This record gives sequence, structure tokens and C-alpha cells, in this order.
Amino acid sequence: MAGEITETGELYSSYVGLVYMFNLIVGTGALTMPKAFATAGWLVSLVLLVFLGFMSFVTTTFVIEAMAAANAQLRWKRMESHKEEEDDDSAASDSDVLIRDNYERAEKRPILSVQRRGSPNLFEITDRVEMGQMASMFFNKVGVNLFYFCIIVYLYGDLAIYAAAVPFSLMQVTCSTTGNDSCGVEADTKYNDTDQCWGPLRRVDAYHIYLAIFTLLLGPFTFFDVQKTKYLQILTSLMRWIAFAVMIVLALVRIGHGQGEGHPPLADFSGVRNLFGVCVYSFMCQHSLPSLITPVSSKRHLTRLVFLDYVLILAFYGLLSFTAIFCFRGDSLMDMYTLNFARCDVVGLAAVRFFLGLFPVFTISTNFPIIAVTLRNNWKTLFHREGGTYPWVVDRVVFPTITLVPPVLVAFCTHDLESLVGITGAYAGTGIQYVIPAFLVYHCRRDTQLAFGCGVSNKHRSPFRHTLWVGFVLLWAFSCFIFVTANIVLSETKL
Repeated sequence: MAGEITETGELYSSYVGLVYMFNLIVGTGALTMPKAFATAGWLVSLVLLVFLGFMSFVTTTFVIEAMAAANAQLRWKRMESHKEEEDDDSAASDSDVLIRDNYERAEKRPILSVQRRGSPNLFEITDRVEMGQMASMFFNKVGVNLFYFCIIVYLYGDLAIYAAAVPFSLMQVTCSTTGNDSCGVEADTKYNDTDQCWGPLRRVDAYHIYLAIFTLLLGPFTFFDVQKTKYLQILTSLMRWIAFAVMIVLALVRIGHGQGEGHPPLADFSGVRNLFGVCVYSFMCQHSLPSLITPVSSKRHLTRLVFLDYVLILAFYGLLSFTAIFCFRGDSLMDMYTLNFARCDVVGLAAVRFFLGLFPVFTISTNFPIIAVTLRNNWKTLFHREGGTYPWVVDRVVFPTITLVPPVLVAFCTHDLESLVGITGAYAGTGIQYVIPAFLVYHCRRDTQLAFGCGVSNKHRSPFRHTLWVGFVLLWAFSCFIFVTANIVLSETKL
């Protein structure tokens, strides 16, 4: 998400890209969705899930259109620069003046000359233009700063969710295996943070110990540059799909054997706030589309493939959530769905219990350093000034510290994962998934028309091309913001 043009990377087929996009979208948010479904009611949850999936698809096509427009502008400027070099070989002393004049001309006139020279693939997506660079191309200075602010808030929420999920999972598994949860205890047994875990230590003390260990082990990576290797991606993806498949099969088996305990309500609007945030968070992919879409070798039917991906993701979310809410009682569903299977009365095989109970620990721990480094780099980009450099202390100490400390403090204060995911999705998620793509596509369409003229068509233009769609997305985002905020205020007032 750094604001620059990066290497495209190794090309892959459209269907491989479809799999990568599926893997990107289906992540931690899916594990918190069953409880949100049970709280809001199955019908309301289904309707909202389908609608939010559709809205996410709309803004995904907006981002793809903006990527194509950004590629067209970059390609045209390269062509103009190449033409100048050919025409002005004998006038090296005047090159600075010519470049400046040509740049000014480029900003003012339609680029019909590019078409006359023959460039049928002007809008082909070949350069990986990250969202930060697109914001710099199409937004003014205030817009760019607001973009980075939104990205930073979202990444802070991501890190807080990760920092809470790992210690919470470890607390649930290890405290359960030391005496206060056995095969003979009923599935709906509830525990408080003040209950005993090991000897004199309470469950909340164990959580804080695990949080400290997690911070000490993974926090130092924030001070260095790290990246997720190809083989680590394959391993974590494999673990994720094994875990999801096992949970769905086990839930179906229990329902098939008449052991399903769930009787979810049709609708309960008090749970819509968290459900909205969880669903927005679970469809989040817009910020990573440049690195995902650009390496696709053939983009001929890109929109259709993206639509197919969203249909498959909707089907998967529906299958996971519906099997969960009819298999388990709503009040027994945990924030992290995997923990419902870490019990002897649900899963008899100890290896499977520990695999599912500790699954978030393995996968999230590999993502935490990557997200932390991304957040740190966005802080640097936000405050960067052209030609300036940061002092060593600011670069290597201050930025990593302000990246690491806030999410750890949030995780120290709460491990309510459903609320963390809900708030992150409802606020920062709304900005990234709705507001930024809507403004990007609006400004890129205006700039494309000014630069290329009215007769040029973007081959990757969104099917939702009318300006009313942009207005509808922004109106929906504003309505969601007001609804969630009012819901939070009213809930706090009742308390």
C-alpha cells in the first residue's frame, strides 16, 4: 500500500488470480462472522451479507477502472518523453526547456496524438500502481493526506485485532486444558476473565502474559524490513483451508446427527451494528487490488472473473455461518469461531482440537509483522517531504514505536474481537471500501476526459459507469457512518 509504482511480479493466469483474490478476502473476518450472524438473526444477516458483497464488487470495479486510467496516463507520458528524445537529440542544451514545455502541453491538451500514433492498449494494466500513487495522481494534497489517514487507522485496527486474537486463543486453549474445562463440561459453560486459570493466576492474567510474549517475539520485526515469502504464503493458505473445511464438515456432521443446538432468530436489529462492520471487514480487498490484478496475464474477462469470485465468497461465507448458527447455540458461539471446536464434547480427537484452537495463532502471527511494516511505511510516506530524509532516531525508533504501541495498548484493554472487527470495518473499512474508490473513479474519469478527450474509452471501465452509482456509494457510506455512530451512542446511553 505504499504510494509508489512497484514491480509487476511474475505473471499468472486469470484463474490463479481468482484463487489469490479468494484467499486475500477470506481471512480473519470470516472467523468472527458466525457470532455476528447469530446475534443479528439469519434473515437480516443473509440480506446484509449479499448487499454488502454487491457493494464491495461495485467499488472493486471502480478501483480497477482507476488502475487502468493511471496506467494510461503513465504510458502516455512515457510515449511523449520517448518522442522528445527522438526529436531533440541535436538540441541537448535546450532539453530542460523542451521537457518543461511538453509537460505543460501534456497537462492542457487532449491526447489524440497518442491514438494517431497507434496505441490500442493504452488502458492496459501493466504497471502496478499502488493506491497511494493513484491518490497522488488524482487527488489534491488534502485528499492524499485523508487517504493515508484512513489507511493508517484501518491498519491500526488490523494490528489490534491480531494482537488480541493470538493471546485470546492461547488463553482459551491453555486455560481449558489445565482444569476448568474438561470433556465432562457442557458446551454452553461461560467463563469470566476473573476465573482461575493456573493456580493463583486468573484468565485475564494469562491473556496479558501471552500478549506480552506475543509483543516481545513479534514486535521487534516492526523495526526492520520483512516480507512474507512464497512458501510461507502457501503454508498459511493451506492451513487456513484445512481449518475451514474441517469446521464446516464437523458442523454438518453434528447437524446431520441431530446434535444441532442452534435456533437463530429471524431478525434482531440490535446486532446489525457489529454485523455490518464484520461484513465490511470480511470483504476488504480494495487496498490490495493493484498487487493482485496487475500480474494477471489475460485481463480480457476481468470483471466477470471478479464477479465469479464474489459469488463464490458469498457462498462460502453463507455456508460457514449457517452451519455455525444451526450447530451451536447463539450464546455459546465465541468471537473466534475456531474456539468452539477446541472442546472435547465437540471434537473427540485431541490433535484436531488443538489444531483448530491454535489455528489463529499460526496464521495471524505470520501476518502481524507484515501489516506492522506496512503501517510504519505509510507513516513515513505521510510525513515525507520531497528531497528530505529522516534522522536515524525518527526513522528507526519513533516510527516503529508509534506503529507498535497503540494496537498493543488496545489489545491490553480488551479482547472483544467481534467489537474490534466491527468498529474497524464500520469506520476505517467504510473509508477504504467505499469512499476512496468512489472518489478515485470520479476523479480519474474527469482527468481522463480532460487529457484524452471524450472519444476515448477505458477498456476496463466499470459496468457501473453512471455518476449516480458514485453518488449512491458515497450516500451509502455516509448513511452507514451515521447509523453505526448513532447505534454506539444509544447503546452506551442505555448502559
